[in-house]
Order: sequence, then structure tokens, then C-alpha cells
Amino acid sequence: MTSRAESAAATRRALIEAAAELLDLGGLGAVTLRAVGARAGVTRGAPYTHFADKESLLIEIGTRAWDRLADQSAALRANTRVSSADKLRGLVTAFLDLGRRQPHLYRLMFSNPAGDPTAMARAAQRSQDEFLMIVADLVGEQNARRYGALLIGSVNGITGMEVSNQLADPKWGVKAEELVDTLVEMVSNVSQRASQG
Repeated sequence: MTSRAESAAATRRALIEAAAELLDLGGLGAVTLRAVGARAGVTRGAPYTHFADKESLLIEIGTRAWDRLADQSAALRANTRVSSADKLRGLVTAFLDLGRRQPHLYRLMFSNPAGDPTAMARAAQRSQDEFLMIVADLVGEQNARRYGALLIGSVNGITGMEVSNQLADPKWGVKAEELVDTLVEMVSNVSQRASQG
């Protein structure tokens, strides 16, 4: 027999999954507590039992996405068979792939919710720490923050151009993967010059 706590946890999971699906299908506007409850197949009041409002539910979705990215980053960083440059390329590509597959989630992850403007920044901490460790392996700890911020800013721009089909414009004549390779090559070259000088 299922306990009350297990039932509540299952309902919460179903609500989060339903909200994530609605977000993927229609963006922030598609996520309402009523629609989430209907999609999860629970009573009308169930979403309000688990979440104060739509924003708190969206913050939970964004936090879980950052946690998954942190886990992926940690696994990549721990892989001793992959070069530091390839680890960085893999992680930057993971950001790009997430933006391609789930653009609404990607935008949510980099948002500042009105009720808690620092929620996503707090959720991103572990993932960003893992990212900085990978960057530090290439450029050293003293340069990791500067190059890490440059890389994140660049991949956000690349992802934005890719998702909005701007990179498909013939005037650019470049694929997102080529830009990622260029970024990683630039950072790797900085590391090589520093080690030679």
C-alpha cells in the first residue's frame, strides 16, 4: 500500500513532468497550474498544494535542468580518457543541444523570475562550478572566470542565433558546431601560449 508521503511525492513528480512537457510544447504561456493539473490527471487543487504559484513550479523545473547539466558536467570532468579541450567542447555543445531541443527550458534557465530574481543563478551554481573547473584545466585557475564567462556568453549568443534560425542566413555561412570548435580552439590556444611563455 502506498503511504501518504509516497502519494504526495508521486503527485509532485507528475506535476513537474506535466509542467515541463507543457513548457516544451508551448513556452511559458502554456504553463498554468490548471493546465498542469489537467495534464497530470490530478484534482484541480493539487497543483496549489505543492506549489505556491506558477513561478515556483517553473523555478523547480529550471533548477532540475541545471542539476542535470551539473551531473553531466561532473561526469564529463571525471572522464580521464577525454582531453581537457574535448571536455570543454562537450560541455559547450551540451548547452547548444539543450537550447536546440528545449528552447523554452533553455530561456527559463537563464531568466530572472520576478518573485525571486536570483533563483536561477542559485540553481546554476553547481553547474557553473563544474564548468569553471573544466575551463581551469585548460587556462589555469587564475584565468578560468574570465574565459568561462566569455564562453558562456558566446554559447548563449550562438544558441540564440541557432534557435532563431539566424545562423541559417547565407550571410553568416557557418554552423553552430563550427563556432563551438572556434571557441574551444581559441581558449586552447591561449592555454598553449601561456604554457610556452
